[in-house]
Amino acid sequence: MNPFTVHIGGVPEHFNYPWYLLMKSKDLQKEQINLRWRDFDGGTGAMVQSLVDGEIDLAVMLTEGVTKAICDGAPIKLIQYFVSSPLVWGVHTHAVSGLTNPQDLINRIKNQTNQPLNVAISRHGSGSHLMAYLYAKSLGIDPNTEFSFREVGDLDHALEELKYGQSDIFLWEKFTTQPYVAQFDYKRIDQYPTPWPCFVLAGREDFLTNHSDTVDKIKQGINKHAIAMLERPTLVEELATRYAQESSAIESWLSQTQWSQKPVDSSTLEQVQNELLNLGLIQEVCSDKLFFLNF
Repeated sequence: MNPFTVHIGGVPEHFNYPWYLLMKSKDLQKEQINLRWRDFDGGTGAMVQSLVDGEIDLAVMLTEGVTKAICDGAPIKLIQYFVSSPLVWGVHTHAVSGLTNPQDLINRIKNQTNQPLNVAISRHGSGSHLMAYLYAKSLGIDPNTEFSFREVGDLDHALEELKYGQSDIFLWEKFTTQPYVAQFDYKRIDQYPTPWPCFVLAGREDFLTNHSDTVDKIKQGINKHAIAMLERPTLVEELATRYAQESSAIESWLSQTQWSQKPVDSSTLEQVQNELLNLGLIQEVCSDKLFFLNF
């Protein structure tokens, strides 16, 4: 019998190392499942589109991004949490901007009459877009009038935007950008954690409906490896090498990160949706039935 191929997407970051270990183990091949991983440099927004287009079947996505996508009508359902700790977003800029702290950012906006701050985002509806809204709110800034969003696609293009002064700031996960902050003229002038668990495993509705047994086996496999990974004696060295990080940064990141095998809870979905609603990013709070199969 030929193996059944399942396409899954995720960001090329250390959070997804358990998936690498799962595929390396060949556990799923014993179950006649061929798991194909695809990196998405453009983040959750790009994964949403790829799921809708049928290019991938499953994805590891930011909670706020997939929540908005489902509320907007995307045929996606939630499977479980993947990482239950918050994601710490760094607020990044370049030396050319002259910004050195959050107050500089606020002052820049106040002093620029009718000229909003240029904010790079990977794409509209992505985590970098949604979290820029929440960050603006935390500073007392109206993102609808005082931010001008520039869609750039991915991290590499965002770094170019900052370097050449086309964008003033860009929000991205702080440990992923650490090598650029440490070695080049990029600055992290602030950080902002998500107020909820950061990553969920989700899938295209028709795939989940038609291949529930396969999805269960994949869940069992990734949950097993997410737990076992933390017992690896060489984990820090493995992650530091694979993601070009200092061991001290990896140790700090691991101390702040918790993987999860739990179902997504209604209270978190309500919290996320209320924030999105307050920011005008969704039209209404959706029923839980929209997020799950067989609810």
